[in-house]
Amino acid sequence: MIVVTGAAGFIGSCLISKLNSHNFNYIIAVDDFSNIEKNRNLEGKQIQQRVEREEFFDWLDLNFELVEFIFHLGARTDTTENNYDLLKELNYEYSKKIWKSCVSYQIPLVYASSAATYGNGESGYEDIETNIPNLKPLNAYGKSKNEFDKWVLNQEEKPFFWAGLKFFNVYGPNEYHKGRMASVVYHAYRQLAQEGKVTLFKSHNSDYLDGEQSRDFIYVQDVVDTIYWFLHHRKDSGIYNLGSGEARTFLDLAQAVFSAMNSEKDIQFKDTPEEIRENYQYFTEAKMDKLKSIGCTVSMTSLEDGIEEYITQYLKKGAYL
Repeated sequence: MIVVTGAAGFIGSCLISKLNSHNFNYIIAVDDFSNIEKNRNLEGKQIQQRVEREEFFDWLDLNFELVEFIFHLGARTDTTENNYDLLKELNYEYSKKIWKSCVSYQIPLVYASSAATYGNGESGYEDIETNIPNLKPLNAYGKSKNEFDKWVLNQEEKPFFWAGLKFFNVYGPNEYHKGRMASVVYHAYRQLAQEGKVTLFKSHNSDYLDGEQSRDFIYVQDVVDTIYWFLHHRKDSGIYNLGSGEARTFLDLAQAVFSAMNSEKDIQFKDTPEEIRENYQYFTEAKMDKLKSIGCTVSMTSLEDGIEEYITQYLKKGAYL
């Protein structure tokens, strides 16, 4: 059996699709299954059992001998959430319990960290573990993820294999349920389809022109291909960046959306909301040398090709991966 937490979510459900495509059908899906819209991500997938998030550890105590691997992708991912106690409970304390269970039962573990841990990038974007205590996340979500990374690195007892993956800006199918936290690609598509234009945030940083803010955008197919690679690799434990390795501007992204929809370019700008303005990342770019050095050869999809596939094969059809 393979356990996937956050199973009904964006990346978790895409990972299950990947696993099913390779005939891994004994999947234990762990999540809070109260969101009907999110549960649509699991329709048609081969799953052995759904286990509610709060009941998982009791289930694991009874079934650990059957578990081959745990992919811990469940988290509260709202970057505007200011209730740190909630984030600490879901992203830090829950993850600690997962880790301790994997130690006790010697189950290999891959867990989701985040590029939000890097803050404004003043310490760079290299996944050097000795630098992790120096990182200064800009929001409570990033802090909760970084606190767990730091805790992991301080543990003497570890699963025989583990990896933490710092996801950068992931986009792709199965994010319909995410609302305002869905990717810029998703929102740009929706706005262009409904209004015939794309609106981006203005820059409030003199070092960047409007639309020149840059992110490392990575297609979700590349994310799950990399996660799947670790299922078979099972060595070189550590914390790794997982991005495309190339920062692209929001203007690049918008242009790719116009091209995928064969639409005339119409970009407008609006002020970045004040509540996120001070904590806004103007640049992210994953340094991918560490992951490549251990033999991972997953080829990253270009922004243009990823957006083309996402829009034409999924968004326009209302399809799921």
